[in-house]
Amino acid sequence: MRAVADHWESMAQEIKFGTDGWRGIIADDFTFDNVRRVAGAIASYVLKYEDARRGVIVGYDARFASPRAAQLVAEVIAAAGIPVKLANDYTPTPAVSYAVKHQGAAGGVMVTSSHNPWNWNGVKFKGKFGGSATPAIMKKIEEELAAGSSPKAGKAAVEEVDLKKPYVAAVCSFADMDLIAKTKFKFAVDAMYGSGRGVLTGIFSERGVQYVAIRQELNPLFPGINPEPIEPHTAMLQQTVVREKCDAGLATDGDADRIGAVAEDGSFVDSHKIFCVLLRWLLERKKWTGDVVRAFNTTRMLDRIAAKHGRKLHETSIGFKYIADLMMEGEILIGGEESGGIGYSRFLPERDGVLNCLLLANVMAEEGKPLGQLVADLQREFGPHYYGRRDLHIPEEMKQNAIQRARAEGTKSLGRYSVLRKEHLDGAKFFLDTPTNGNGAEAWVLFRASGTEPLLRLYTEASSPELVSELLTTGESFVRNSG
Repeated sequence: MRAVADHWESMAQEIKFGTDGWRGIIADDFTFDNVRRVAGAIASYVLKYEDARRGVIVGYDARFASPRAAQLVAEVIAAAGIPVKLANDYTPTPAVSYAVKHQGAAGGVMVTSSHNPWNWNGVKFKGKFGGSATPAIMKKIEEELAAGSSPKAGKAAVEEVDLKKPYVAAVCSFADMDLIAKTKFKFAVDAMYGSGRGVLTGIFSERGVQYVAIRQELNPLFPGINPEPIEPHTAMLQQTVVREKCDAGLATDGDADRIGAVAEDGSFVDSHKIFCVLLRWLLERKKWTGDVVRAFNTTRMLDRIAAKHGRKLHETSIGFKYIADLMMEGEILIGGEESGGIGYSRFLPERDGVLNCLLLANVMAEEGKPLGQLVADLQREFGPHYYGRRDLHIPEEMKQNAIQRARAEGTKSLGRYSVLRKEHLDGAKFFLDTPTNGNGAEAWVLFRASGTEPLLRLYTEASSPELVSELLTTGESFVRNSG
């Protein structure tokens, strides 16, 4: 019996929070028992540190078991005497965050594992301010989890509500939908089988915006893709844009808090260029005030745009919760990360794929240009910047060895290029002595162990696509050479 108890005790220690909540493999880690444990910890946190009478909002995405897991979360929190408003349908994560802030709730729970493969699921917690829980909040929830907290009190009510309708009204007020409709641009819209299904298409339908829709149906197997709006998962969207002669393709990820895009020629537009297009528009057209925040693994073109306009730029560790933290402290015009999560203090301290799709369409409408032309304008003015990422599924020992060697003082070169300097804010970043193609990007390579998946990620930026490809290959060789 002691052996059995030890086994369950070790199992009970396996829930770990990454950059944005807890994620696990369905049936192995993501079990209903573990969902109850996480919900109990959240309930305990709310009772101790928030005004529990304000209740908790609970939403869920289109993954396998998400609706049932959300129901369990609601039951555990309600059993602690905390009233719950439970989504009545698959819901974008930012719709949960919006409801938390605008209904004055004590917090929000979203059952999702975002962009992860089909066999993953997880739980995110949103602070009362309507954004990713800050590191300080997550630490408290982890403490409650470690203590096995699951408070019981008189059972509170669980009310099913529509979280999408007020959220859609809010994002449509933030963007200039009349201008988007007038310009007659045509968009391809890809929900990637996620919880953004029907949201953008509904907005466009209502206002007469031309669009072609793909992958809007419910399919928790995400056939052929991970619901992450990057290559190669955007291939169908790229083909659709070309075939249907669209001016841009717009994609949201599994829980619709991230954006991906495709130019009119079918080429993929990475999140860095989306961020830059939006920042330039906000500074030059909107003239909104505030600082700029970017994560450690994002393009340094943002630094050049911010410097031109005299704006302060902050660099954070990877994870939107660090950006949200800064949004709590001061006026942030825009904050974003490599994975396509971009947010605005004026709306919510939260990333929002649906809102950013609308704002990207807004920029196109105001500038009178398809998306590819907007990106080309950036490359001309601020120098050629190209980006790449490679995810390496490797043994833990090799991963740790690579990070250790990357951090070591003695590493003075990567392939045929000298290391000019290193930074260690999050992982190990090498700045390299490479050609800059005129005024192009100063090349860098970042080695970082994922906070949410069992893999090591390589990120790089350089002044040409060929150099990006070379640096990714050289970086992978460095990782795999454990000698």
